[in-house]
Amino acid sequence: MAKLILIKHARPEVDPAVASEEWRLGAEGRDGAKRLAGRLASYEFARLYSSAEPKALETAQIVARPRDLSVLEHPDLHEHDRRNVPHMASREFISMVALFFNQPDELVLGEETADEAYARFGEAVDGVLAKEAGDVAIVTHGTVISLFAQRRAGVEPFGLWRRMGLPSYIVLETEGWGVVEVCERV
Repeated sequence: MAKLILIKHARPEVDPAVASEEWRLGAEGRDGAKRLAGRLASYEFARLYSSAEPKALETAQIVARPRDLSVLEHPDLHEHDRRNVPHMASREFISMVALFFNQPDELVLGEETADEAYARFGEAVDGVLAKEAGDVAIVTHGTVISLFAQRRAGVEPFGLWRRMGLPSYIVLETEGWGVVEVCERV
């Protein structure tokens, strides 16, 4: 049975003066992505799809390198749109994300509701799955991964979002959407 591997990008270098969608990996993130490549060795995907955000794209490129795979960027695999959200203290941000998941049809954080972010991301994932036979790997972001896992596999989203480290992944069966594996930290 084919599997969907949703990969949360490796740790970026956080710079409050730069928008989060522009953050890049630092040395720690690149090391984490290399470890991630080893952890994913048992999955037989032929290419990686990635969000166009630098931290996701760099993670995908590092994971692809040992297998000599191509990486395909997809514009709608990006994180929940938070471009208008200033850098927040961790506690405040976590509280806002909890509210985001608890009020999915209301605009509580950023420029997309949870419902809108899921609709965009879910449609993009479905489009990727329609093009591929076999396992599919997508490097993306924690909030949209959590929304997808909630809506397709019944996973509690805020708890998954909190547990997923940088990097991490969840594997789902593409038929029936059962959870195969959750790797919370690499």
